[in-house]
Amino acid sequence: MKNKFHITLGLKAVPMMVILLLTGCYEKFDPESYKPEFTISGFTAVDQIATDNLVAYWSFDGTLAEDVSGAEADNSGTTFTGGFKGQAVNMSVANKTYLTYDAGTEITGLKSFTISFWVNPTFIDANADNGIDGILGLVNLSNPAGFWGNLDWFVENGSNKNAAKIVAHIVSDGNKETWMNVSNFKGLFDGWTNHTLTYNATTSKFNYYINASMLSEATAGWTGDTNFTGSGPMVFGCVQFQTTPSIGCCGHQDWASYLTGSMDEVRIYDTALTAEEITALVVLQGKGK
Repeated sequence: MKNKFHITLGLKAVPMMVILLLTGCYEKFDPESYKPEFTISGFTAVDQIATDNLVAYWSFDGTLAEDVSGAEADNSGTTFTGGFKGQAVNMSVANKTYLTYDAGTEITGLKSFTISFWVNPTFIDANADNGIDGILGLVNLSNPAGFWGNLDWFVENGSNKNAAKIVAHIVSDGNKETWMNVSNFKGLFDGWTNHTLTYNATTSKFNYYINASMLSEATAGWTGDTNFTGSGPMVFGCVQFQTTPSIGCCGHQDWASYLTGSMDEVRIYDTALTAEEITALVVLQGKGK
């Protein structure tokens, strides 16, 4: 009892100002500040992935400018809308909208490459035959001298809400072709999906990923470096011959249409990203990193 009495007296003898000063030195515990930073494959942000290899990037956050060069895409009726991250470019078959971009040698001179983007297409079936009304162009690199471009990337005719077919067609040296297909893909018209195409010149191999899952692979119709020839502008939202005026030899085609929906976060690298890097890219973008 004696010890307790003396301790109590001791505390009572401490001036109130001292107590306030002592308690003011300690901030309220915040458990969020102790959480470790999210890391995947050694990356905490998208900008850390193959930083020196990123040659073109469109965020579409209220601008059509390509981030690396600062050059603007040419707009044919597109608008901005809510994106997968920030804002996105919005396109519509009703107005036959698309973008074109004068690609420089950093794109037309690609040897190995990775092209990645997010897309949220709307299923349009005006004639009620349970299929889209024509091929829907995604990201393309034109060739004004030909019918097809150097890169033709589209959703194929006959795709429906439960079974979409996505096609990538790549041409090197003017006449050496590679066709890639992802068939019977479910969920393309249900929300945002990421599409990533890689070419590794060392192995002459293409890989196609959707949401970081590798769904198709192909050996190129050539060996080693890609050699795009006669490249014209890039086209977003339709294939080259659906632009106005039409790019290529043969004019508009009634079996081709225009993308309706949104596109976001288009990135081009001059290297083939690894599967681990692609997974990190998709996951980090999903977390807004």
